Amino acid sequence: MSTPMWKRVIARILEALLAIVFLAPLVWVIICSFSPQAGSAQSDGWGINNYLTLFNYQAGLPTYLFNSIVVSLIAVVFSVVVCTLAGYSFSRFEYPGRNLGFMVTLSILMVPYASLLIPMMVWFKDIGLNDTLLGVGLVITLFQLPMSTFIMRNAFNAVPKDMEEAAMVDGCNSFQALVKILMPVVKPSMVTVGLLAFLEAWNNFMIPLYLSSSAKSTLPLAMVNMRQQTMGVIDYGATEAGVVILLIPCAILFLVLQKYYVKGFMAGAVKG
Repeated sequence: MSTPMWKRVIARILEALLAIVFLAPLVWVIICSFSPQAGSAQSDGWGINNYLTLFNYQAGLPTYLFNSIVVSLIAVVFSVVVCTLAGYSFSRFEYPGRNLGFMVTLSILMVPYASLLIPMMVWFKDIGLNDTLLGVGLVITLFQLPMSTFIMRNAFNAVPKDMEEAAMVDGCNSFQALVKILMPVVKPSMVTVGLLAFLEAWNNFMIPLYLSSSAKSTLPLAMVNMRQQTMGVIDYGATEAGVVILLIPCAILFLVLQKYYVKGFMAGAVKG
């Protein structure tokens, strides 16, 4: 039975209204980053002076972008590798403490990560990871583990064990079956885990604030340091330019990977 025309029209109108609600702030920020504003470098006429201010701030925009990219890549690589192996272990192997280990992993979600940053800062100083991009990336990975492991476990649960058993009959061990047979099947979930890790690392402010100095600042932290100018006046123009730069990689990645993102979240939705 087909849906009545009036219901389809109402649904499309509601979708358009929701799109406007979500897109309007983004469009407004982009326009304001080029428009004249008092107290900003672009005080007269339209132009790119706000972006030039951001580009030349202290160490320079390329340095902060490089730091953000390195931290994001570390978080993505470690999150995908660790959570894929953890999800495979929790899904496929029977061993004492498996369920307890899974519950302990999920329990990290219950801990406010701000409460752990000062102890981690002290510990990282002892082991030489304080004020390093590697340390920031590893801490971000830690807080990505619960949800990402949950996603990967459900993804592996949704794959029939017959595929893995057939590969083992042909001579594969568990690791070879994972790499050659299962990973291509759960690729959408792996992409989802990587995308979530990138978005968290790219936009994270709190962890770099505690664990890195100004020389190792990521772009969100540099933006906060830059936005307050002479006499406490906030440079909204440069701040909006920074928001646009932060937005571009996230929007591109999401548009390119959205089909995997949707499939990744749907994997294991029925069989979990």
